[in-house]
Amino acid sequence: MGEYRALSDDERAAVVQAAPSGCAVVPGVGGYGSRQARRWAEQAAEAGAHGVLARPPDGPAARAADVVAHYRDVAAVGLPVVAHNEPYDTRLDLTPDLLATVAEIDGIVAVKEVTGDVRRLHRLRDLCPHVDVLVGADDVVLELVLCGATGWVATLPNALPHQAVHLYELCVARDLGRALPLYAELHPILGWASRPEAMQAVKLAMECAGRFGGRCRPPRGPLSGPAVDRVRRDVLRALAATAEPASGARPG
Repeated sequence: MGEYRALSDDERAAVVQAAPSGCAVVPGVGGYGSRQARRWAEQAAEAGAHGVLARPPDGPAARAADVVAHYRDVAAVGLPVVAHNEPYDTRLDLTPDLLATVAEIDGIVAVKEVTGDVRRLHRLRDLCPHVDVLVGADDVVLELVLCGATGWVATLPNALPHQAVHLYELCVARDLGRALPLYAELHPILGWASRPEAMQAVKLAMECAGRFGGRCRPPRGPLSGPAVDRVRRDVLRALAATAEPASGARPG
């Protein structure tokens, strides 16, 4: 949920080490500069991570050559690198052309594409077919998976893991008869991941679904007003749409 930037160095290592056996961990290592990002990638490797999720350098928009140099430094640590393209947050767009140059670096294996622009998938597959495109915006998961995205770095599973996995599996199987109606019911809650309040909304959605969401790291506070009611309504709609029929009931 982007809160990795609010974690201390010790907390970053603790998160990786707390993962259950058999669970792959790909921590975020975004930083203001390459030195910071590389150090966090080294720490991730030492802690047993299986790869890293790396944004372009934070701060003022870097030149294309600077972005390539940044990823070269992160990849030099030796872990597989997933480039993280979220230009609304980083103010730097890993366009397909720029990413194709980044993808020439050994160790760049995938991109988490958050723009929501379905057309980018086709351009990326044309320019750098060896790089996996991972869905980064929950509310276009069906469209991108049907067009060839090979994974989903998702937000919704924090609150509704079973529903999200079921939807993803239906998309992978191209079972549109069941995927489309489920997608329609889940889409309101999926859409919160693409809003500025995504972090607060997902933590609230977790609470509404009976899970522990907890507080956001400062300075972010909880949602308030109409947004709270809307998140709750969207979660209840998703839960109702995926509820198992009562014993003896016939599915409609």
